[in-house]
Amino acid sequence: MPQRIAAAVVTAAVLGASVAAGQQGAPAGEWPAYGGDHGSTKYSPLEQIDRANVGRLREAWRWASPDNPIVTEHRTTLPGLPAAFKSTPVLADGVLYVKTSLSQAAAIDAATGETLWVFDPGSWEGERPANTGYNARGVAYWSDGRDARVFLPTGDAYLWALDARTGRPIADFGADGAVDATQGLRRPIPRRDYQLMSAPIVVGDVVVIGSVIFDGPRYQLDAPGDVRGFDVRTGEELWEFHTIPQPGEYGNETWEDGSWAYSGATNAWGMLTADPELGYVYLPIGTPTNDYYGGHRLGDNLYAESIVCLDATTGERVWHFQLVHHGVWDYDATAAPVLVDIEVDGRPIRAVAVVTKQAYTYVFDRVTGEPVWPIEERPAPPSTVPGERLSPTQPHPTKPPPFDRQGVSIDDLIDFTPELRAEAVQILDEFTWGPLYEPVTAAGDGKRGTILMPGQIGGANWHGAAADPETGWLYVPSRTQPGVVQLAPPDPATSDFRYRRTGSGGLRGPRGLPLWKPPYVRLSAFDLNTGTRTWMTPLGDGPRQELIDMGVPDPGPLGGGSYTGPLLTKTLLFLGFRGRRDSPDLAFRRAADGPLAPALSETPFLLAFDKATGETVHAVELDVAPTGTPMTYLQDGRQFVVLAYGTANDAGLVALALE
Repeated sequence: MPQRIAAAVVTAAVLGASVAAGQQGAPAGEWPAYGGDHGSTKYSPLEQIDRANVGRLREAWRWASPDNPIVTEHRTTLPGLPAAFKSTPVLADGVLYVKTSLSQAAAIDAATGETLWVFDPGSWEGERPANTGYNARGVAYWSDGRDARVFLPTGDAYLWALDARTGRPIADFGADGAVDATQGLRRPIPRRDYQLMSAPIVVGDVVVIGSVIFDGPRYQLDAPGDVRGFDVRTGEELWEFHTIPQPGEYGNETWEDGSWAYSGATNAWGMLTADPELGYVYLPIGTPTNDYYGGHRLGDNLYAESIVCLDATTGERVWHFQLVHHGVWDYDATAAPVLVDIEVDGRPIRAVAVVTKQAYTYVFDRVTGEPVWPIEERPAPPSTVPGERLSPTQPHPTKPPPFDRQGVSIDDLIDFTPELRAEAVQILDEFTWGPLYEPVTAAGDGKRGTILMPGQIGGANWHGAAADPETGWLYVPSRTQPGVVQLAPPDPATSDFRYRRTGSGGLRGPRGLPLWKPPYVRLSAFDLNTGTRTWMTPLGDGPRQELIDMGVPDPGPLGGGSYTGPLLTKTLLFLGFRGRRDSPDLAFRRAADGPLAPALSETPFLLAFDKATGETVHAVELDVAPTGTPMTYLQDGRQFVVLAYGTANDAGLVALALE
């Protein structure tokens, strides 16, 4: 069986089963999982808030994070401060549960925003958490009808089980309520290199965790990113899936010269997805050590930059697909795979869709792993860096089309005026550039590095996508964000890598404008029944006013700003958004301001879109910057939309409802 598209044998009973009702979003007005349901649809069938009344949304309550006083008191002694508060709460039985940036857990009355309990494991009192520092995505909730638990992952790599009613640790889970995730791995690791950031996922009686691993290693020997399953009641480790296959395991030969023994990362640091009916969990896997040079890990490197489907009970691989072979572009698979039932050419399919940094959407039958549409292995250019050997081909989906810019060409350059175009050509000539998967280059070739398009924070990142189970449509926010990478030999006294990334970063175009044609930030919709794009709309104005000030006729919205993940309801598509002045991605302008509003706006909004057309139905003005993906629920007959906001010592949740 080919290594690059592999599926384990699936029982005839499963293959012969009729396609059941798919992932239908958050049930009964609740939001029991990070993505609404285990399938990460981010969808709720609620319809109280619609296009006729969305303009009447007002703040219903606001909740201040218990991190705020801690940061205020200890801001000079904390090893770093929390950045954007990115959590999305879960909701069950009228209570919201959330993880804070400092790894506290809190329970909140869903009707009033009143704090019911807070649990502080003291995670913030130790070292700065690995890689992203004080960061949070969320918690997991589990109940068997009698017992209800909240699973809290922490920055110091513990998994806590808390009584959902009281917030107290479950004494007989692990050791006094917690499992130390740094223990039980196949080699010892320093705690400073490893943390638990994203919400776990519970499938049946198994809680599954991924991990965050330090992203700038100096040595080839690095912490492994293995994914593990634990018993929800006892904390006993039930299984461990080696994301770098060990001897005797499928794919071990794709790590040549024994590189399987010391290579690390290859971790699932984003959100996980599951199909409870099948008992499967779907893992998006990241890049191995190190992100941009693979000369110490020759071969395709399974299961790096792959989607992997496991049996959640046993941890055994069911199927996998590698999205990037021998990755050296930092194209982690970060977004939660999205489960949605579709019908293609009259054939019902239980599908899973994976949106990626490289702006592709890969769509598979989630039972068998077979691609819904052909994925072609196309030639890729070789590397000129000594010791490196890239894969001669890379996989390219034939459907749906890319949702953002891929690769670089002269035709992509900004051309609002002949002068801007000429300046852009001059800038481009300073770099190495080419198509998607252009090889990274080493210093000394007379260039300033290789332009990667998309770069490490371009395309679709951890925010991911949302799916409408009623239509089979997928909604993807994305960013046209290039990166510049150059390699150089490190000091051998501080590293045993032959090459590491050095002296590279972002990219500015002429007169501070983007180098590329717009849009720079966009929202796209795809019909997964046909594999076609149905609409695309720019998100925000971008450098529209700057161009007008240069005498360019009003180009219209160009896209630019920061956004959250999407939220879908039966009636509308929501997205948190804020324009920024501190980058080429500038500001959003309200439709009410008119097409030639004289000033850029940094005002944050909750945007509401028409799902069928992409039209902005309303922009709900906020007085705080939205930083977490919104969620929604019904409490006491009233629909709420809740989203995280803020940074450092001014973070929390804001709830909106109809006045």
